[in-house]
Amino acid sequence: MHTVFLASLRTHIRRYVAAAVAVAVAVAVAVAFVVVVGVLTSGAHSGLMDGLGAPYRNADHVVSAAGWPSNELDQKTAIAYTEQHGENAAATGRATLPARANGRRLSETTVGPIATSEEWRWQKHSSGRFPAAMGEAVADVYFALAENVEVGDRVRIGEGAAARDVRVVGLVESPSPPAQASMYVTWTQLLQWRDHLHVSAVAVRGEVGRLPEGAKAQSPDGFAAERLTYVQNRVDSLSVMLLLSAGIAIFVSVLVIANTFSILFAQRLRDFALLRCIGSTRRQVVRSVRREATVVGVLASLAGTLIGIGLGYGLVALINAFTPAIPMGAAALPTPWLLGGFAIGLVVTMVASWLPTRRVVRVSPLAALRSDAPVDVRTATGLVRPALAAILLVVGLVLLGVAMARGSTPVMVAGGGAVFAGVLIFGPVLVPRLVRIIGALLGPAGTLATKNAVRNPRRTATTTASLLVGITLTTAVLTGMATWRSSLDEQIGRDHPVDVALTSPKEPVTTDLLERVRHTPGVDQAIAVDGAVARVTGLDNPIPVVAAPAAAHVARDGGAFARVGPGKIRIDSEAFGKNLSLRSGDPVTVRVGDRRARLQVAVGTGWGPAGVVAPETLATLTDAAEPHVIWIRASSGADPARLGVALDELADPVGATTENGLRTWQSLDQQLGTYTWSALGLLGIAVVIALIGIANTLGLSVLERAREHGMLRALGLTRRQLRRMLATEAVLLSVAATLLGTVIGVGFAWVGYETIVKRALSDATMHIPWLSLGIVVLVAALAGLLAAVLPARRAARVTPAAGLSLP
Repeated sequence: MHTVFLASLRTHIRRYVAAAVAVAVAVAVAVAFVVVVGVLTSGAHSGLMDGLGAPYRNADHVVSAAGWPSNELDQKTAIAYTEQHGENAAATGRATLPARANGRRLSETTVGPIATSEEWRWQKHSSGRFPAAMGEAVADVYFALAENVEVGDRVRIGEGAAARDVRVVGLVESPSPPAQASMYVTWTQLLQWRDHLHVSAVAVRGEVGRLPEGAKAQSPDGFAAERLTYVQNRVDSLSVMLLLSAGIAIFVSVLVIANTFSILFAQRLRDFALLRCIGSTRRQVVRSVRREATVVGVLASLAGTLIGIGLGYGLVALINAFTPAIPMGAAALPTPWLLGGFAIGLVVTMVASWLPTRRVVRVSPLAALRSDAPVDVRTATGLVRPALAAILLVVGLVLLGVAMARGSTPVMVAGGGAVFAGVLIFGPVLVPRLVRIIGALLGPAGTLATKNAVRNPRRTATTTASLLVGITLTTAVLTGMATWRSSLDEQIGRDHPVDVALTSPKEPVTTDLLERVRHTPGVDQAIAVDGAVARVTGLDNPIPVVAAPAAAHVARDGGAFARVGPGKIRIDSEAFGKNLSLRSGDPVTVRVGDRRARLQVAVGTGWGPAGVVAPETLATLTDAAEPHVIWIRASSGADPARLGVALDELADPVGATTENGLRTWQSLDQQLGTYTWSALGLLGIAVVIALIGIANTLGLSVLERAREHGMLRALGLTRRQLRRMLATEAVLLSVAATLLGTVIGVGFAWVGYETIVKRALSDATMHIPWLSLGIVVLVAALAGLLAAVLPARRAARVTPAAGLSLP
């Protein structure tokens, strides 16, 4: 066997080198994809946890309410528990207190704890220093900008006997939204306002000891994941992305490697048969193939692991460089993914190389030396393949139905894999028919290419498989991302329809003020809203009551929040905070001067301290409506803090207040951006795999058909005509795979929408990015054409005599 192998190697050195490189590249890229998935998900996880889980990153445990969010920690026992553990515990929470600075009252101020130990301190230093003694505090940079508070200012926190003066000694950034506060003081100082303090969780180092009643202990990652899952309507998007990425990585790896080996061993079928004819046993042939596959698998998997590490960390750095507002965290070396990727590469190489060999060892040597006949549906093999494909399709569709009904991501992945496997097995029947339909549109010019493309259905299906995977994956991810993004935008728009609201509760706003607001940097659009100052039962102070038929010009929800029916008044619950005792459905009396109206309350969020009514309702309350509110839509990329400061400077002289909801929007947008860029990174790697699969399969297919091309040249086909035929064939295959992959990808995206998105966002709607999909179809068709350029040139260089002399 060794002598025969070496002789074959000397005779067909170019073919062996090309085949070995093709297999090695397929294995290496597939393994690299698995590793890159691990690095990117690690970076995304780290980035999210650096924000949400920042207060707990150095803890061993986090103690919180067992029944959260329905139940909260008992504040007295939580404070006592924190005190009991001393330096080994750090509480997160805040107290909401009135505050004054520079002779004026500040907006609602929250005061949180900041640790004196650097190990427990999670706030990021911006300027000045951290507090170290009684009477010292630091302010959040956004709060400081919005309230014109600077380092060195004195702030009086609290009222009456509980009032305390503190000096601002520094500014900090607060990366964890749930633990954010306006100002931070040491834990000892914060206990001065213990009656107003709300402790949400306690980070503990070492043993947790006896837990407070109704509390539980979790790992920091578990605690942060629980909060993140709840924010996303109990859907753990990070775990979903991890599971889907792992399934995609493994599936694409198996398919690309198996496809490459299928064509590789199709070329060597006659060699194996000849070895059998001269006396080699089945066991010897199989052993030889396994040795070759082991060497290729080990070397390629090792190379893929190293490439994946470099590529993964490179993508994390690239994402951070181009999107500094959406940072991914420092990705830890994902050891399980490295080992898993290496193992997948090796195992899949062995399995993929062994399966094609069964065609040799199971068929008699003389039969194997004949020309490979196409699959005939009347043969046993031709009947088994469609039957197996039908079973997989039925099982897969049932699993997808179960997944949509139960919201099960693992079942969805299994069902999607079964459906796609069924499509691939059915490929030798389905793809040639698609090629014939598309080829018929090309007229006589495509007749030869069409017939040549469909002459060997199995080869045709194998050649298109890699592109089919890439298109299906790309279409599904793009459609899923577009649906998820648009649905989240819709939900955030409903919760925060107005970026900034400038409200004047006494005097009407002037045209000059509106013009100055419109010319403020960071303002995209602004409208003045007519209304009247009214007394509303249940509210302590008068508020503007407005009607805003033009709200669609600035509102992120298209103005839906301002479309109020007659007999109702909509109130922003966030603008009034704890002072609002009204609930949806409560009847209230609204009085403007001598006019009254009995209205029903509807509660919402996101437009400031103004009641919104229907135009006809406003007309019954006043005949002289004047603008009391300016609603503002910020331009893309506007800085929330700087825009807030600029608008405060315009509002203060006229006694108006500003409600800045842009920071909340930006925080949620950054979280979504982390997922989006992670998905785009994974998508880029998947596309690379698809393109390499195209090049591999087309290149090996041309080598396999060298004798056919020699025959065509001998019959009078010119080199240019041969190249044109191969290019047309590549376009036919690419377009067929692209159209089929687009349909399947959109179908998978719909299943993901029903299974995942609708459960996270109940009002979500399916969104298909037609423009993006059109670009994908065009790029994929061009990629298939370009992949055929070098093989076509190589085929055209072979003379007819040389081609016919090949075995």
